[in-house]
Amino acid sequence: MKKAIVFLLLISLTFSGLIAQDKISRIEPPNWWAGMNNPELQLLVYGDDIASLSPVINYEGVEITTTVRTPNPNYIFVYLNIAADVKPGKFDIRFEKDGKLVESHSYALWEREEGSAMKEGFNTSDVMYLITPDRFANGDPGNDNIEGMKEKANRSFKGGRHGGDIEGIRKNLDYIHDMGFTAIWLNPVLENDMYDYSYHGYAATDFYNVDRRYGTNEDYLKMSKEAKSKGIKLIMDMIVNHCGSEHWFVLDPPTADWINFGGEYVNTNHRKHTVQDIHASEYDKKHFSDGWFVRTMPDMNQRNELMADYLIVNTIWWVEYVDLAGIRMDTYPYPDKDFMSRWTCEVMAEYPNLNIVGEEWNNSPAIVSYWQADKVNHDGYTSCLPSLMDFPLQAAVKESFNNPEKQYGSGMIQMYEMLAFDFLYPDPDNLVVFPDNHDMDRFYTQVNEDVDLFKMGMAYFLTMRGVPQIYYGSEVLMKNAGAPGDHGIIRSDFPGGWEGDKINGFTGEGLSGDQKDVQTYVKTLLNWRKDNKVIHNGKLMQFVPVNGVYVFVRYTDEGKVLVLLNKSMAPAEVDMARFSEITEGYSEGKDVITSKVYTLQGKATFPAKTAVVLELK
Repeated sequence: MKKAIVFLLLISLTFSGLIAQDKISRIEPPNWWAGMNNPELQLLVYGDDIASLSPVINYEGVEITTTVRTPNPNYIFVYLNIAADVKPGKFDIRFEKDGKLVESHSYALWEREEGSAMKEGFNTSDVMYLITPDRFANGDPGNDNIEGMKEKANRSFKGGRHGGDIEGIRKNLDYIHDMGFTAIWLNPVLENDMYDYSYHGYAATDFYNVDRRYGTNEDYLKMSKEAKSKGIKLIMDMIVNHCGSEHWFVLDPPTADWINFGGEYVNTNHRKHTVQDIHASEYDKKHFSDGWFVRTMPDMNQRNELMADYLIVNTIWWVEYVDLAGIRMDTYPYPDKDFMSRWTCEVMAEYPNLNIVGEEWNNSPAIVSYWQADKVNHDGYTSCLPSLMDFPLQAAVKESFNNPEKQYGSGMIQMYEMLAFDFLYPDPDNLVVFPDNHDMDRFYTQVNEDVDLFKMGMAYFLTMRGVPQIYYGSEVLMKNAGAPGDHGIIRSDFPGGWEGDKINGFTGEGLSGDQKDVQTYVKTLLNWRKDNKVIHNGKLMQFVPVNGVYVFVRYTDEGKVLVLLNKSMAPAEVDMARFSEITEGYSEGKDVITSKVYTLQGKATFPAKTAVVLELK
């Protein structure tokens, strides 16, 4: 009899233990904040047969408005209404069945940082330093390999993980600050637990956690706060178009339409013009927008309302959590364009002073300008996107520097003519301008390793209208010679970022004479620009290039800066009277690089293959 009682007791305890086991493996977002502008919050709850349970919350100011169950019983989407006056604090989310508690999870509403809603985004006073985290600096070798994660470090393989991390960036914030950069844009740092080629970060397998080979969410926040204390803003690279094929919600999707084309791989046609083409077929438009980048990057369906809400909540969570000053949105035209309108407007409603730059890699201003806020489009499309990457100007500069001046329409005139298309943009001053980035040949390679042309390009982009972005290592002439378009080489390791490196770009040890010269040149321009209101806010006037000499002026009521680019192989004698409409009242200009003074009266001679940046006196 006693044995039977003990046996029944063991069964009872075992059954109780099974009931108490966690059915829920994820609740996303993991927390929220009191006092947000939008009172609605979607919670994604994921766990084994979780749809059989009902969520219950008893917390003043928090109300469950809708519970959405999907064909997959492992999901519940819980929509909350959070009162404007709700108090920060913790509360339990009870998951019940037939009125009985099965599981309980603690959830927190955090108090917002003071001024968070009006946080300042990046702007024309800033210069971004673009970093590929895996290739910049290895601050913590202990996280190079993480048990249970698929890809291990292999620095000898150009397409492998090399060990760069958030700690490496944090330890070198002083270098970034001293160079004169005021913002950093990091290529994605979210978990990419893929089998190979995961270092780039564009195949997320978790939208709420930093890849542990880069560090933790707490490390990311620590780096953000330390950067802010040094006057450096943080810009996060985000992707709402696609994720990694190993993402948990791709492996077990909540609905059949969670991933485009029913979760079956169909490659995008990359025909971006189909978005604006009034003659485009629906077939071509669908295969552009819904097609996958590659087999390992499934294309997410933003027309699914649950997916759309999830992505918007995730964006706002990261802005608030890590105190972002901006977002760089990857592959901007590829997602559903109506969703992108909603996404930009909801994010900007929460943070009116934030800045977001979209990547529309097209060399036509007519195509790029379509996406900017306040653009009057032929089809009535509108969005709230403040900024775009100025790919057309980047391409024009490359062509201008490489093409001869002797042919009509060739050479420096290409830069001039591209800038003349600024009338197409509602706000050309808010475009991000750049000589190169992580997806294209290094600028030093683009100009055929001509140091003079390279320096001219740097001077141009750092004085031109817009917000400049410089790719890490450009300041020490990093290149991809002999490997055009090879991303693994373009994203080479920054010299000095790894213990044992013989060349160190951070300290200058082992750099060549040209590398030191260019680093000093860029540093001088950056630190001069940092406090120069004329460059930040000035209007722009340009003059038609003549004989390879191109001149433009930035000006305000308080001052003027004249930039002259002489591409020719010989010194140029320039009649300064040509610029009198803008130089009237000024007699001379001082070059901010060399301190040499040039007359603004009569004729002046400028060195061959040189940019001269003159502050007018």
